[in-house]
Amino acid sequence: QLQLVESGGGLVQPGGSLRLSCAASGFSLDYYAVGWFRQAPGREREGLQCINRSGGIMDYRDSVKGRFTLSRDHAENTVYLHMNNLKPEDTAVYYCAAGASCIATVSDFGPWGQGTQVTVSS
Repeated sequence: QLQLVESGGGLVQPGGSLRLSCAASGFSLDYYAVGWFRQAPGREREGLQCINRSGGIMDYRDSVKGRFTLSRDHAENTVYLHMNNLKPEDTAVYYCAAGASCIATVSDFGPWGQGTQVTVSS
């Protein structure tokens, strides 16, 4: 069964940091681009960043440039989203998904994980 599981979310104060994990089972992430997305209540799911198979990173959203970055751990079959200088507007459920390429729309990605909640509040 192809599955992605996100973890690492939680409550953090403004200016804080979190590292989210996207762990795959049933397939190797080495052969896929992996995108991170988020969805806040009442809003559509939006793309944040994507890491391609060779490790190149594509930003989907200017608001996370310089604050968020991605990395791969091939041995753990996991992709990490490193988030720094978090802001209240970053509060959302965060999802990862696999895709053939980072040059894609949200609907081109899948499978999806179940999401992990990130809340930025003092």
